Amino acid sequence: MERGMELQNTVKEALNALYHHPDDAVRMQADRWLQDFQHTIDAWQVADNLLHDATSNLETLIFCSQTLRSKVQRDVEELPSEAVRGLQDSLNTLLKKFHKGPPKVRTQISIAVAALAVHISAEDWGGGGIVNWLRDEMNSHPEFVPGFLELLTVLPEEVFNYKIAARPERRRQFEKELTSQMEVALSTLTACLHINELKEQVLEAFASWLRLKHRIPGSVLASHPLVLTALSSLHSEILSEASVNVISELIHYSAAGSSGGATVNMPLIQVIVPQIMSLKAHLTDSSKDEEDVKAIARLFADMGDSYVELIATGSDESMLIVHALLEVASHPEYDIASMTFNFWHSLQVILTKRDSYISFGNEASAEAERSRRLQVFRSAYESLVSLVTFRVQYPQDYQDLSLEDLKEFKHTRYAVADVLIDAASVLGGDATLKILYIKFVEGVACCGNKHNEWRPAEAALFCIRAISTYVSVVEAEVMPQVMALLPKLPQQPQLLQTVCLTIGAYSKWFDAASSDPSILASVLSILTSGMSTSEDTAAAAALAFRHICDDCRKKLCGYLDGLYNVYRTAVNGEGSLKVSAEDSLHLVEALSMVITELPQVDAKKALEMLCLPVVTPLQEIINQGPEILQKKHPRDLTVHIDRFAYIFRYVNHPEAVADAIQRLWPIFKAIFDIRAWDMRTMESLCRACKYAIFGSDPSCASYLHNLIEALFKRTTCLLTSIEEFTSRPDVADDCFLLASRCIRYCPQLFIPSSVFPSLVDCSMIGITVQHREASNSILTFLSDIFDLAKSCKGEEFLSVRDSVIIPRGASITRILIASLTGALPSSRLETVTYALLALTRAYGVRSLEWAKESVSLIPLTALAEVERSRFLQALSEAASGVDVNAAMAPVEELSDVCRRNRTVQEIVQGALKPLELNRVPVL
Repeated sequence: MERGMELQNTVKEALNALYHHPDDAVRMQADRWLQDFQHTIDAWQVADNLLHDATSNLETLIFCSQTLRSKVQRDVEELPSEAVRGLQDSLNTLLKKFHKGPPKVRTQISIAVAALAVHISAEDWGGGGIVNWLRDEMNSHPEFVPGFLELLTVLPEEVFNYKIAARPERRRQFEKELTSQMEVALSTLTACLHINELKEQVLEAFASWLRLKHRIPGSVLASHPLVLTALSSLHSEILSEASVNVISELIHYSAAGSSGGATVNMPLIQVIVPQIMSLKAHLTDSSKDEEDVKAIARLFADMGDSYVELIATGSDESMLIVHALLEVASHPEYDIASMTFNFWHSLQVILTKRDSYISFGNEASAEAERSRRLQVFRSAYESLVSLVTFRVQYPQDYQDLSLEDLKEFKHTRYAVADVLIDAASVLGGDATLKILYIKFVEGVACCGNKHNEWRPAEAALFCIRAISTYVSVVEAEVMPQVMALLPKLPQQPQLLQTVCLTIGAYSKWFDAASSDPSILASVLSILTSGMSTSEDTAAAAALAFRHICDDCRKKLCGYLDGLYNVYRTAVNGEGSLKVSAEDSLHLVEALSMVITELPQVDAKKALEMLCLPVVTPLQEIINQGPEILQKKHPRDLTVHIDRFAYIFRYVNHPEAVADAIQRLWPIFKAIFDIRAWDMRTMESLCRACKYAIFGSDPSCASYLHNLIEALFKRTTCLLTSIEEFTSRPDVADDCFLLASRCIRYCPQLFIPSSVFPSLVDCSMIGITVQHREASNSILTFLSDIFDLAKSCKGEEFLSVRDSVIIPRGASITRILIASLTGALPSSRLETVTYALLALTRAYGVRSLEWAKESVSLIPLTALAEVERSRFLQALSEAASGVDVNAAMAPVEELSDVCRRNRTVQEIVQGALKPLELNRVPVL
């Protein structure tokens, strides 16, 4: 008792320090202590006592109600059954005590009661379940109705709350209990409608219950008092937020397949749609509150999204909805207008996909119906194009935008680009281009005015670029005029960036349409200008340069000298070009693709020229001696080596490439001999060698084999404990990424090597490293080993792989199951699951034995027999070739059960011991 009082006083003191002490350090210390306290078993009694204590202040009440709520959600298992009964009574008392508030406290207590209902059976509420108990309590104690109403609201929400540490089986049972009590819940809510001040709360609770899979017929809901109240509340002076939520849920429900779909629920739809349509005038009413307009727009958008298949028939009634959605799309506020974007996409998919017309019988009838519908919606999509283009225009103050605002603006542009693609799918790219060209011409005229306004032209050009893949490559009416205007535009950086990207986007059009060589010359001149203006324009120009060289490579063979000059200047960092090292790789790729088109004899000389600016700086570094080479930053080497990787990858002339490699070999060897310790340089070198071994002589392959062996031996010596993985995650990440590439591209060099078993052992140590990229690389490496049969030449080496994996199989399985159940964050679940399923597919029955061995280590208090069986059954099905996705749910369930609270997680990890590589199960 004395200890309890002492703890209560400490909690009060800590809260007082947290909220009122002037010293930050003291406040942090108090916060830490309170967080630790919430995880103790004493927190149950202390929080309960302080909530019942009439002298507790608001800060204490809020903290204790939050503590009790989180304890009920996560830690009920630590209480004996008689204590759970006492907790239930106490929470019921508190619910009545705080029925008038404070609201924050009442909400936390309501959630705690609802969470308890998820844990305990229906019988614990007097046999009829919590909803019947609640109805009886409300009838017996009408004065406490507000508190009970909040509990009735949160109850269905807790079905989907995965913070509650309930077992999946019990969670499913709870959902069934609530669904079976739906009628009782709705009649209880209906009975509360007569209390006018509670109407909003009643409707909020109704919306919450509608989210359950309830299967109430649409015809019943159509005349239900709660539905009629929500519909009439839409027209009240102050728009009811709860009524909007109710109608939104009803719209979704009436179209959902689980409820029978729109046809079955037509009586409900016929009640809802006219009521929403009558709100259309509010969309353009400037006197309306913006939040109200947003809520009304949301209803129109929900209606469009849910009834899109009905709307796609193009009936007169559906066109009324389409015109209303165009009004929403025309709203000046982007947040409101963009609510319709999903609808335009869904409608486009239905209109254009041939599957939508299968029910029309033969092909001629289907095509006739498709043409009819496309014609019906043509003007709507034409209007849409005109309505959205202005939204991509740079704001006047774009230079002062914060990073967050700039990110949001880019997001808006991408979203509008998607809408334009939807329009082009319906109207055709050439027709959409004509609408946008008018905007572009208007924008070009603005460039010539006294303000030199570039933004409208840039916006129109951005839109033209967005639909590039839908414009015919032989379009001869508009595109020549667009391209003729580009050289006349001002060299403003943002505009020039978009000009360059547009040129790149239309590279196939240039190839098909330009018989006039001066057009290509003009384009290359613009791109060179882009490379000299700013880093952003240079990046856009380099990318466009690559596209043009890829698609117009045959025509550009005659321009090789000019292209080479641009390339050399950019790679050497000479002159005024602002191309970054990363973007220069686009230029390397571009020239490589043009060289591929040359005859063999010319290609050899051109390749030598291509390598020259890359090899010279490396040779200079090596000539300065080993000491200088040893001290160089990896970036000083990898920037050049990566360019070689691109040359070897994209120049498709095996003989010329083999000759080049032969000449370059001494340079590669010098770097490897001096820099074997440097993982980043080694990875870059191995990548270049990987591309080099295709089509070159066998001596390169044997050298790559030696390089791989030396490199991985070095790494396995560095990474011998989880602590070393934690302190060197980058080394681990690079090493296992490279190892994965070796499995995929050259298993013949890697799998039989002496370093392969060491690397597998090393990966087992590091699987549970918390660094995301390192952990993913290790898991991908293991998956690639298990999937070896899929890689090129991989099947030949399965017996070598098996000799390494089978002796370690039980340990690998145990570590992977430990990772699933808490050793790694749940965000890695998919990657871990894939590795486990790949292992199961590769080793079948044997892997099931390993899995059985591992889960048998977990005590039954943490993982029940039925949960083990479901998991092992899923693995068994995966082993026999059943769809892998089917195994995901039971695996997620295992993860969920074993992480349901901290205590269980510690028990599971203590049993599986993922950091012990060779744990022998106790039989």
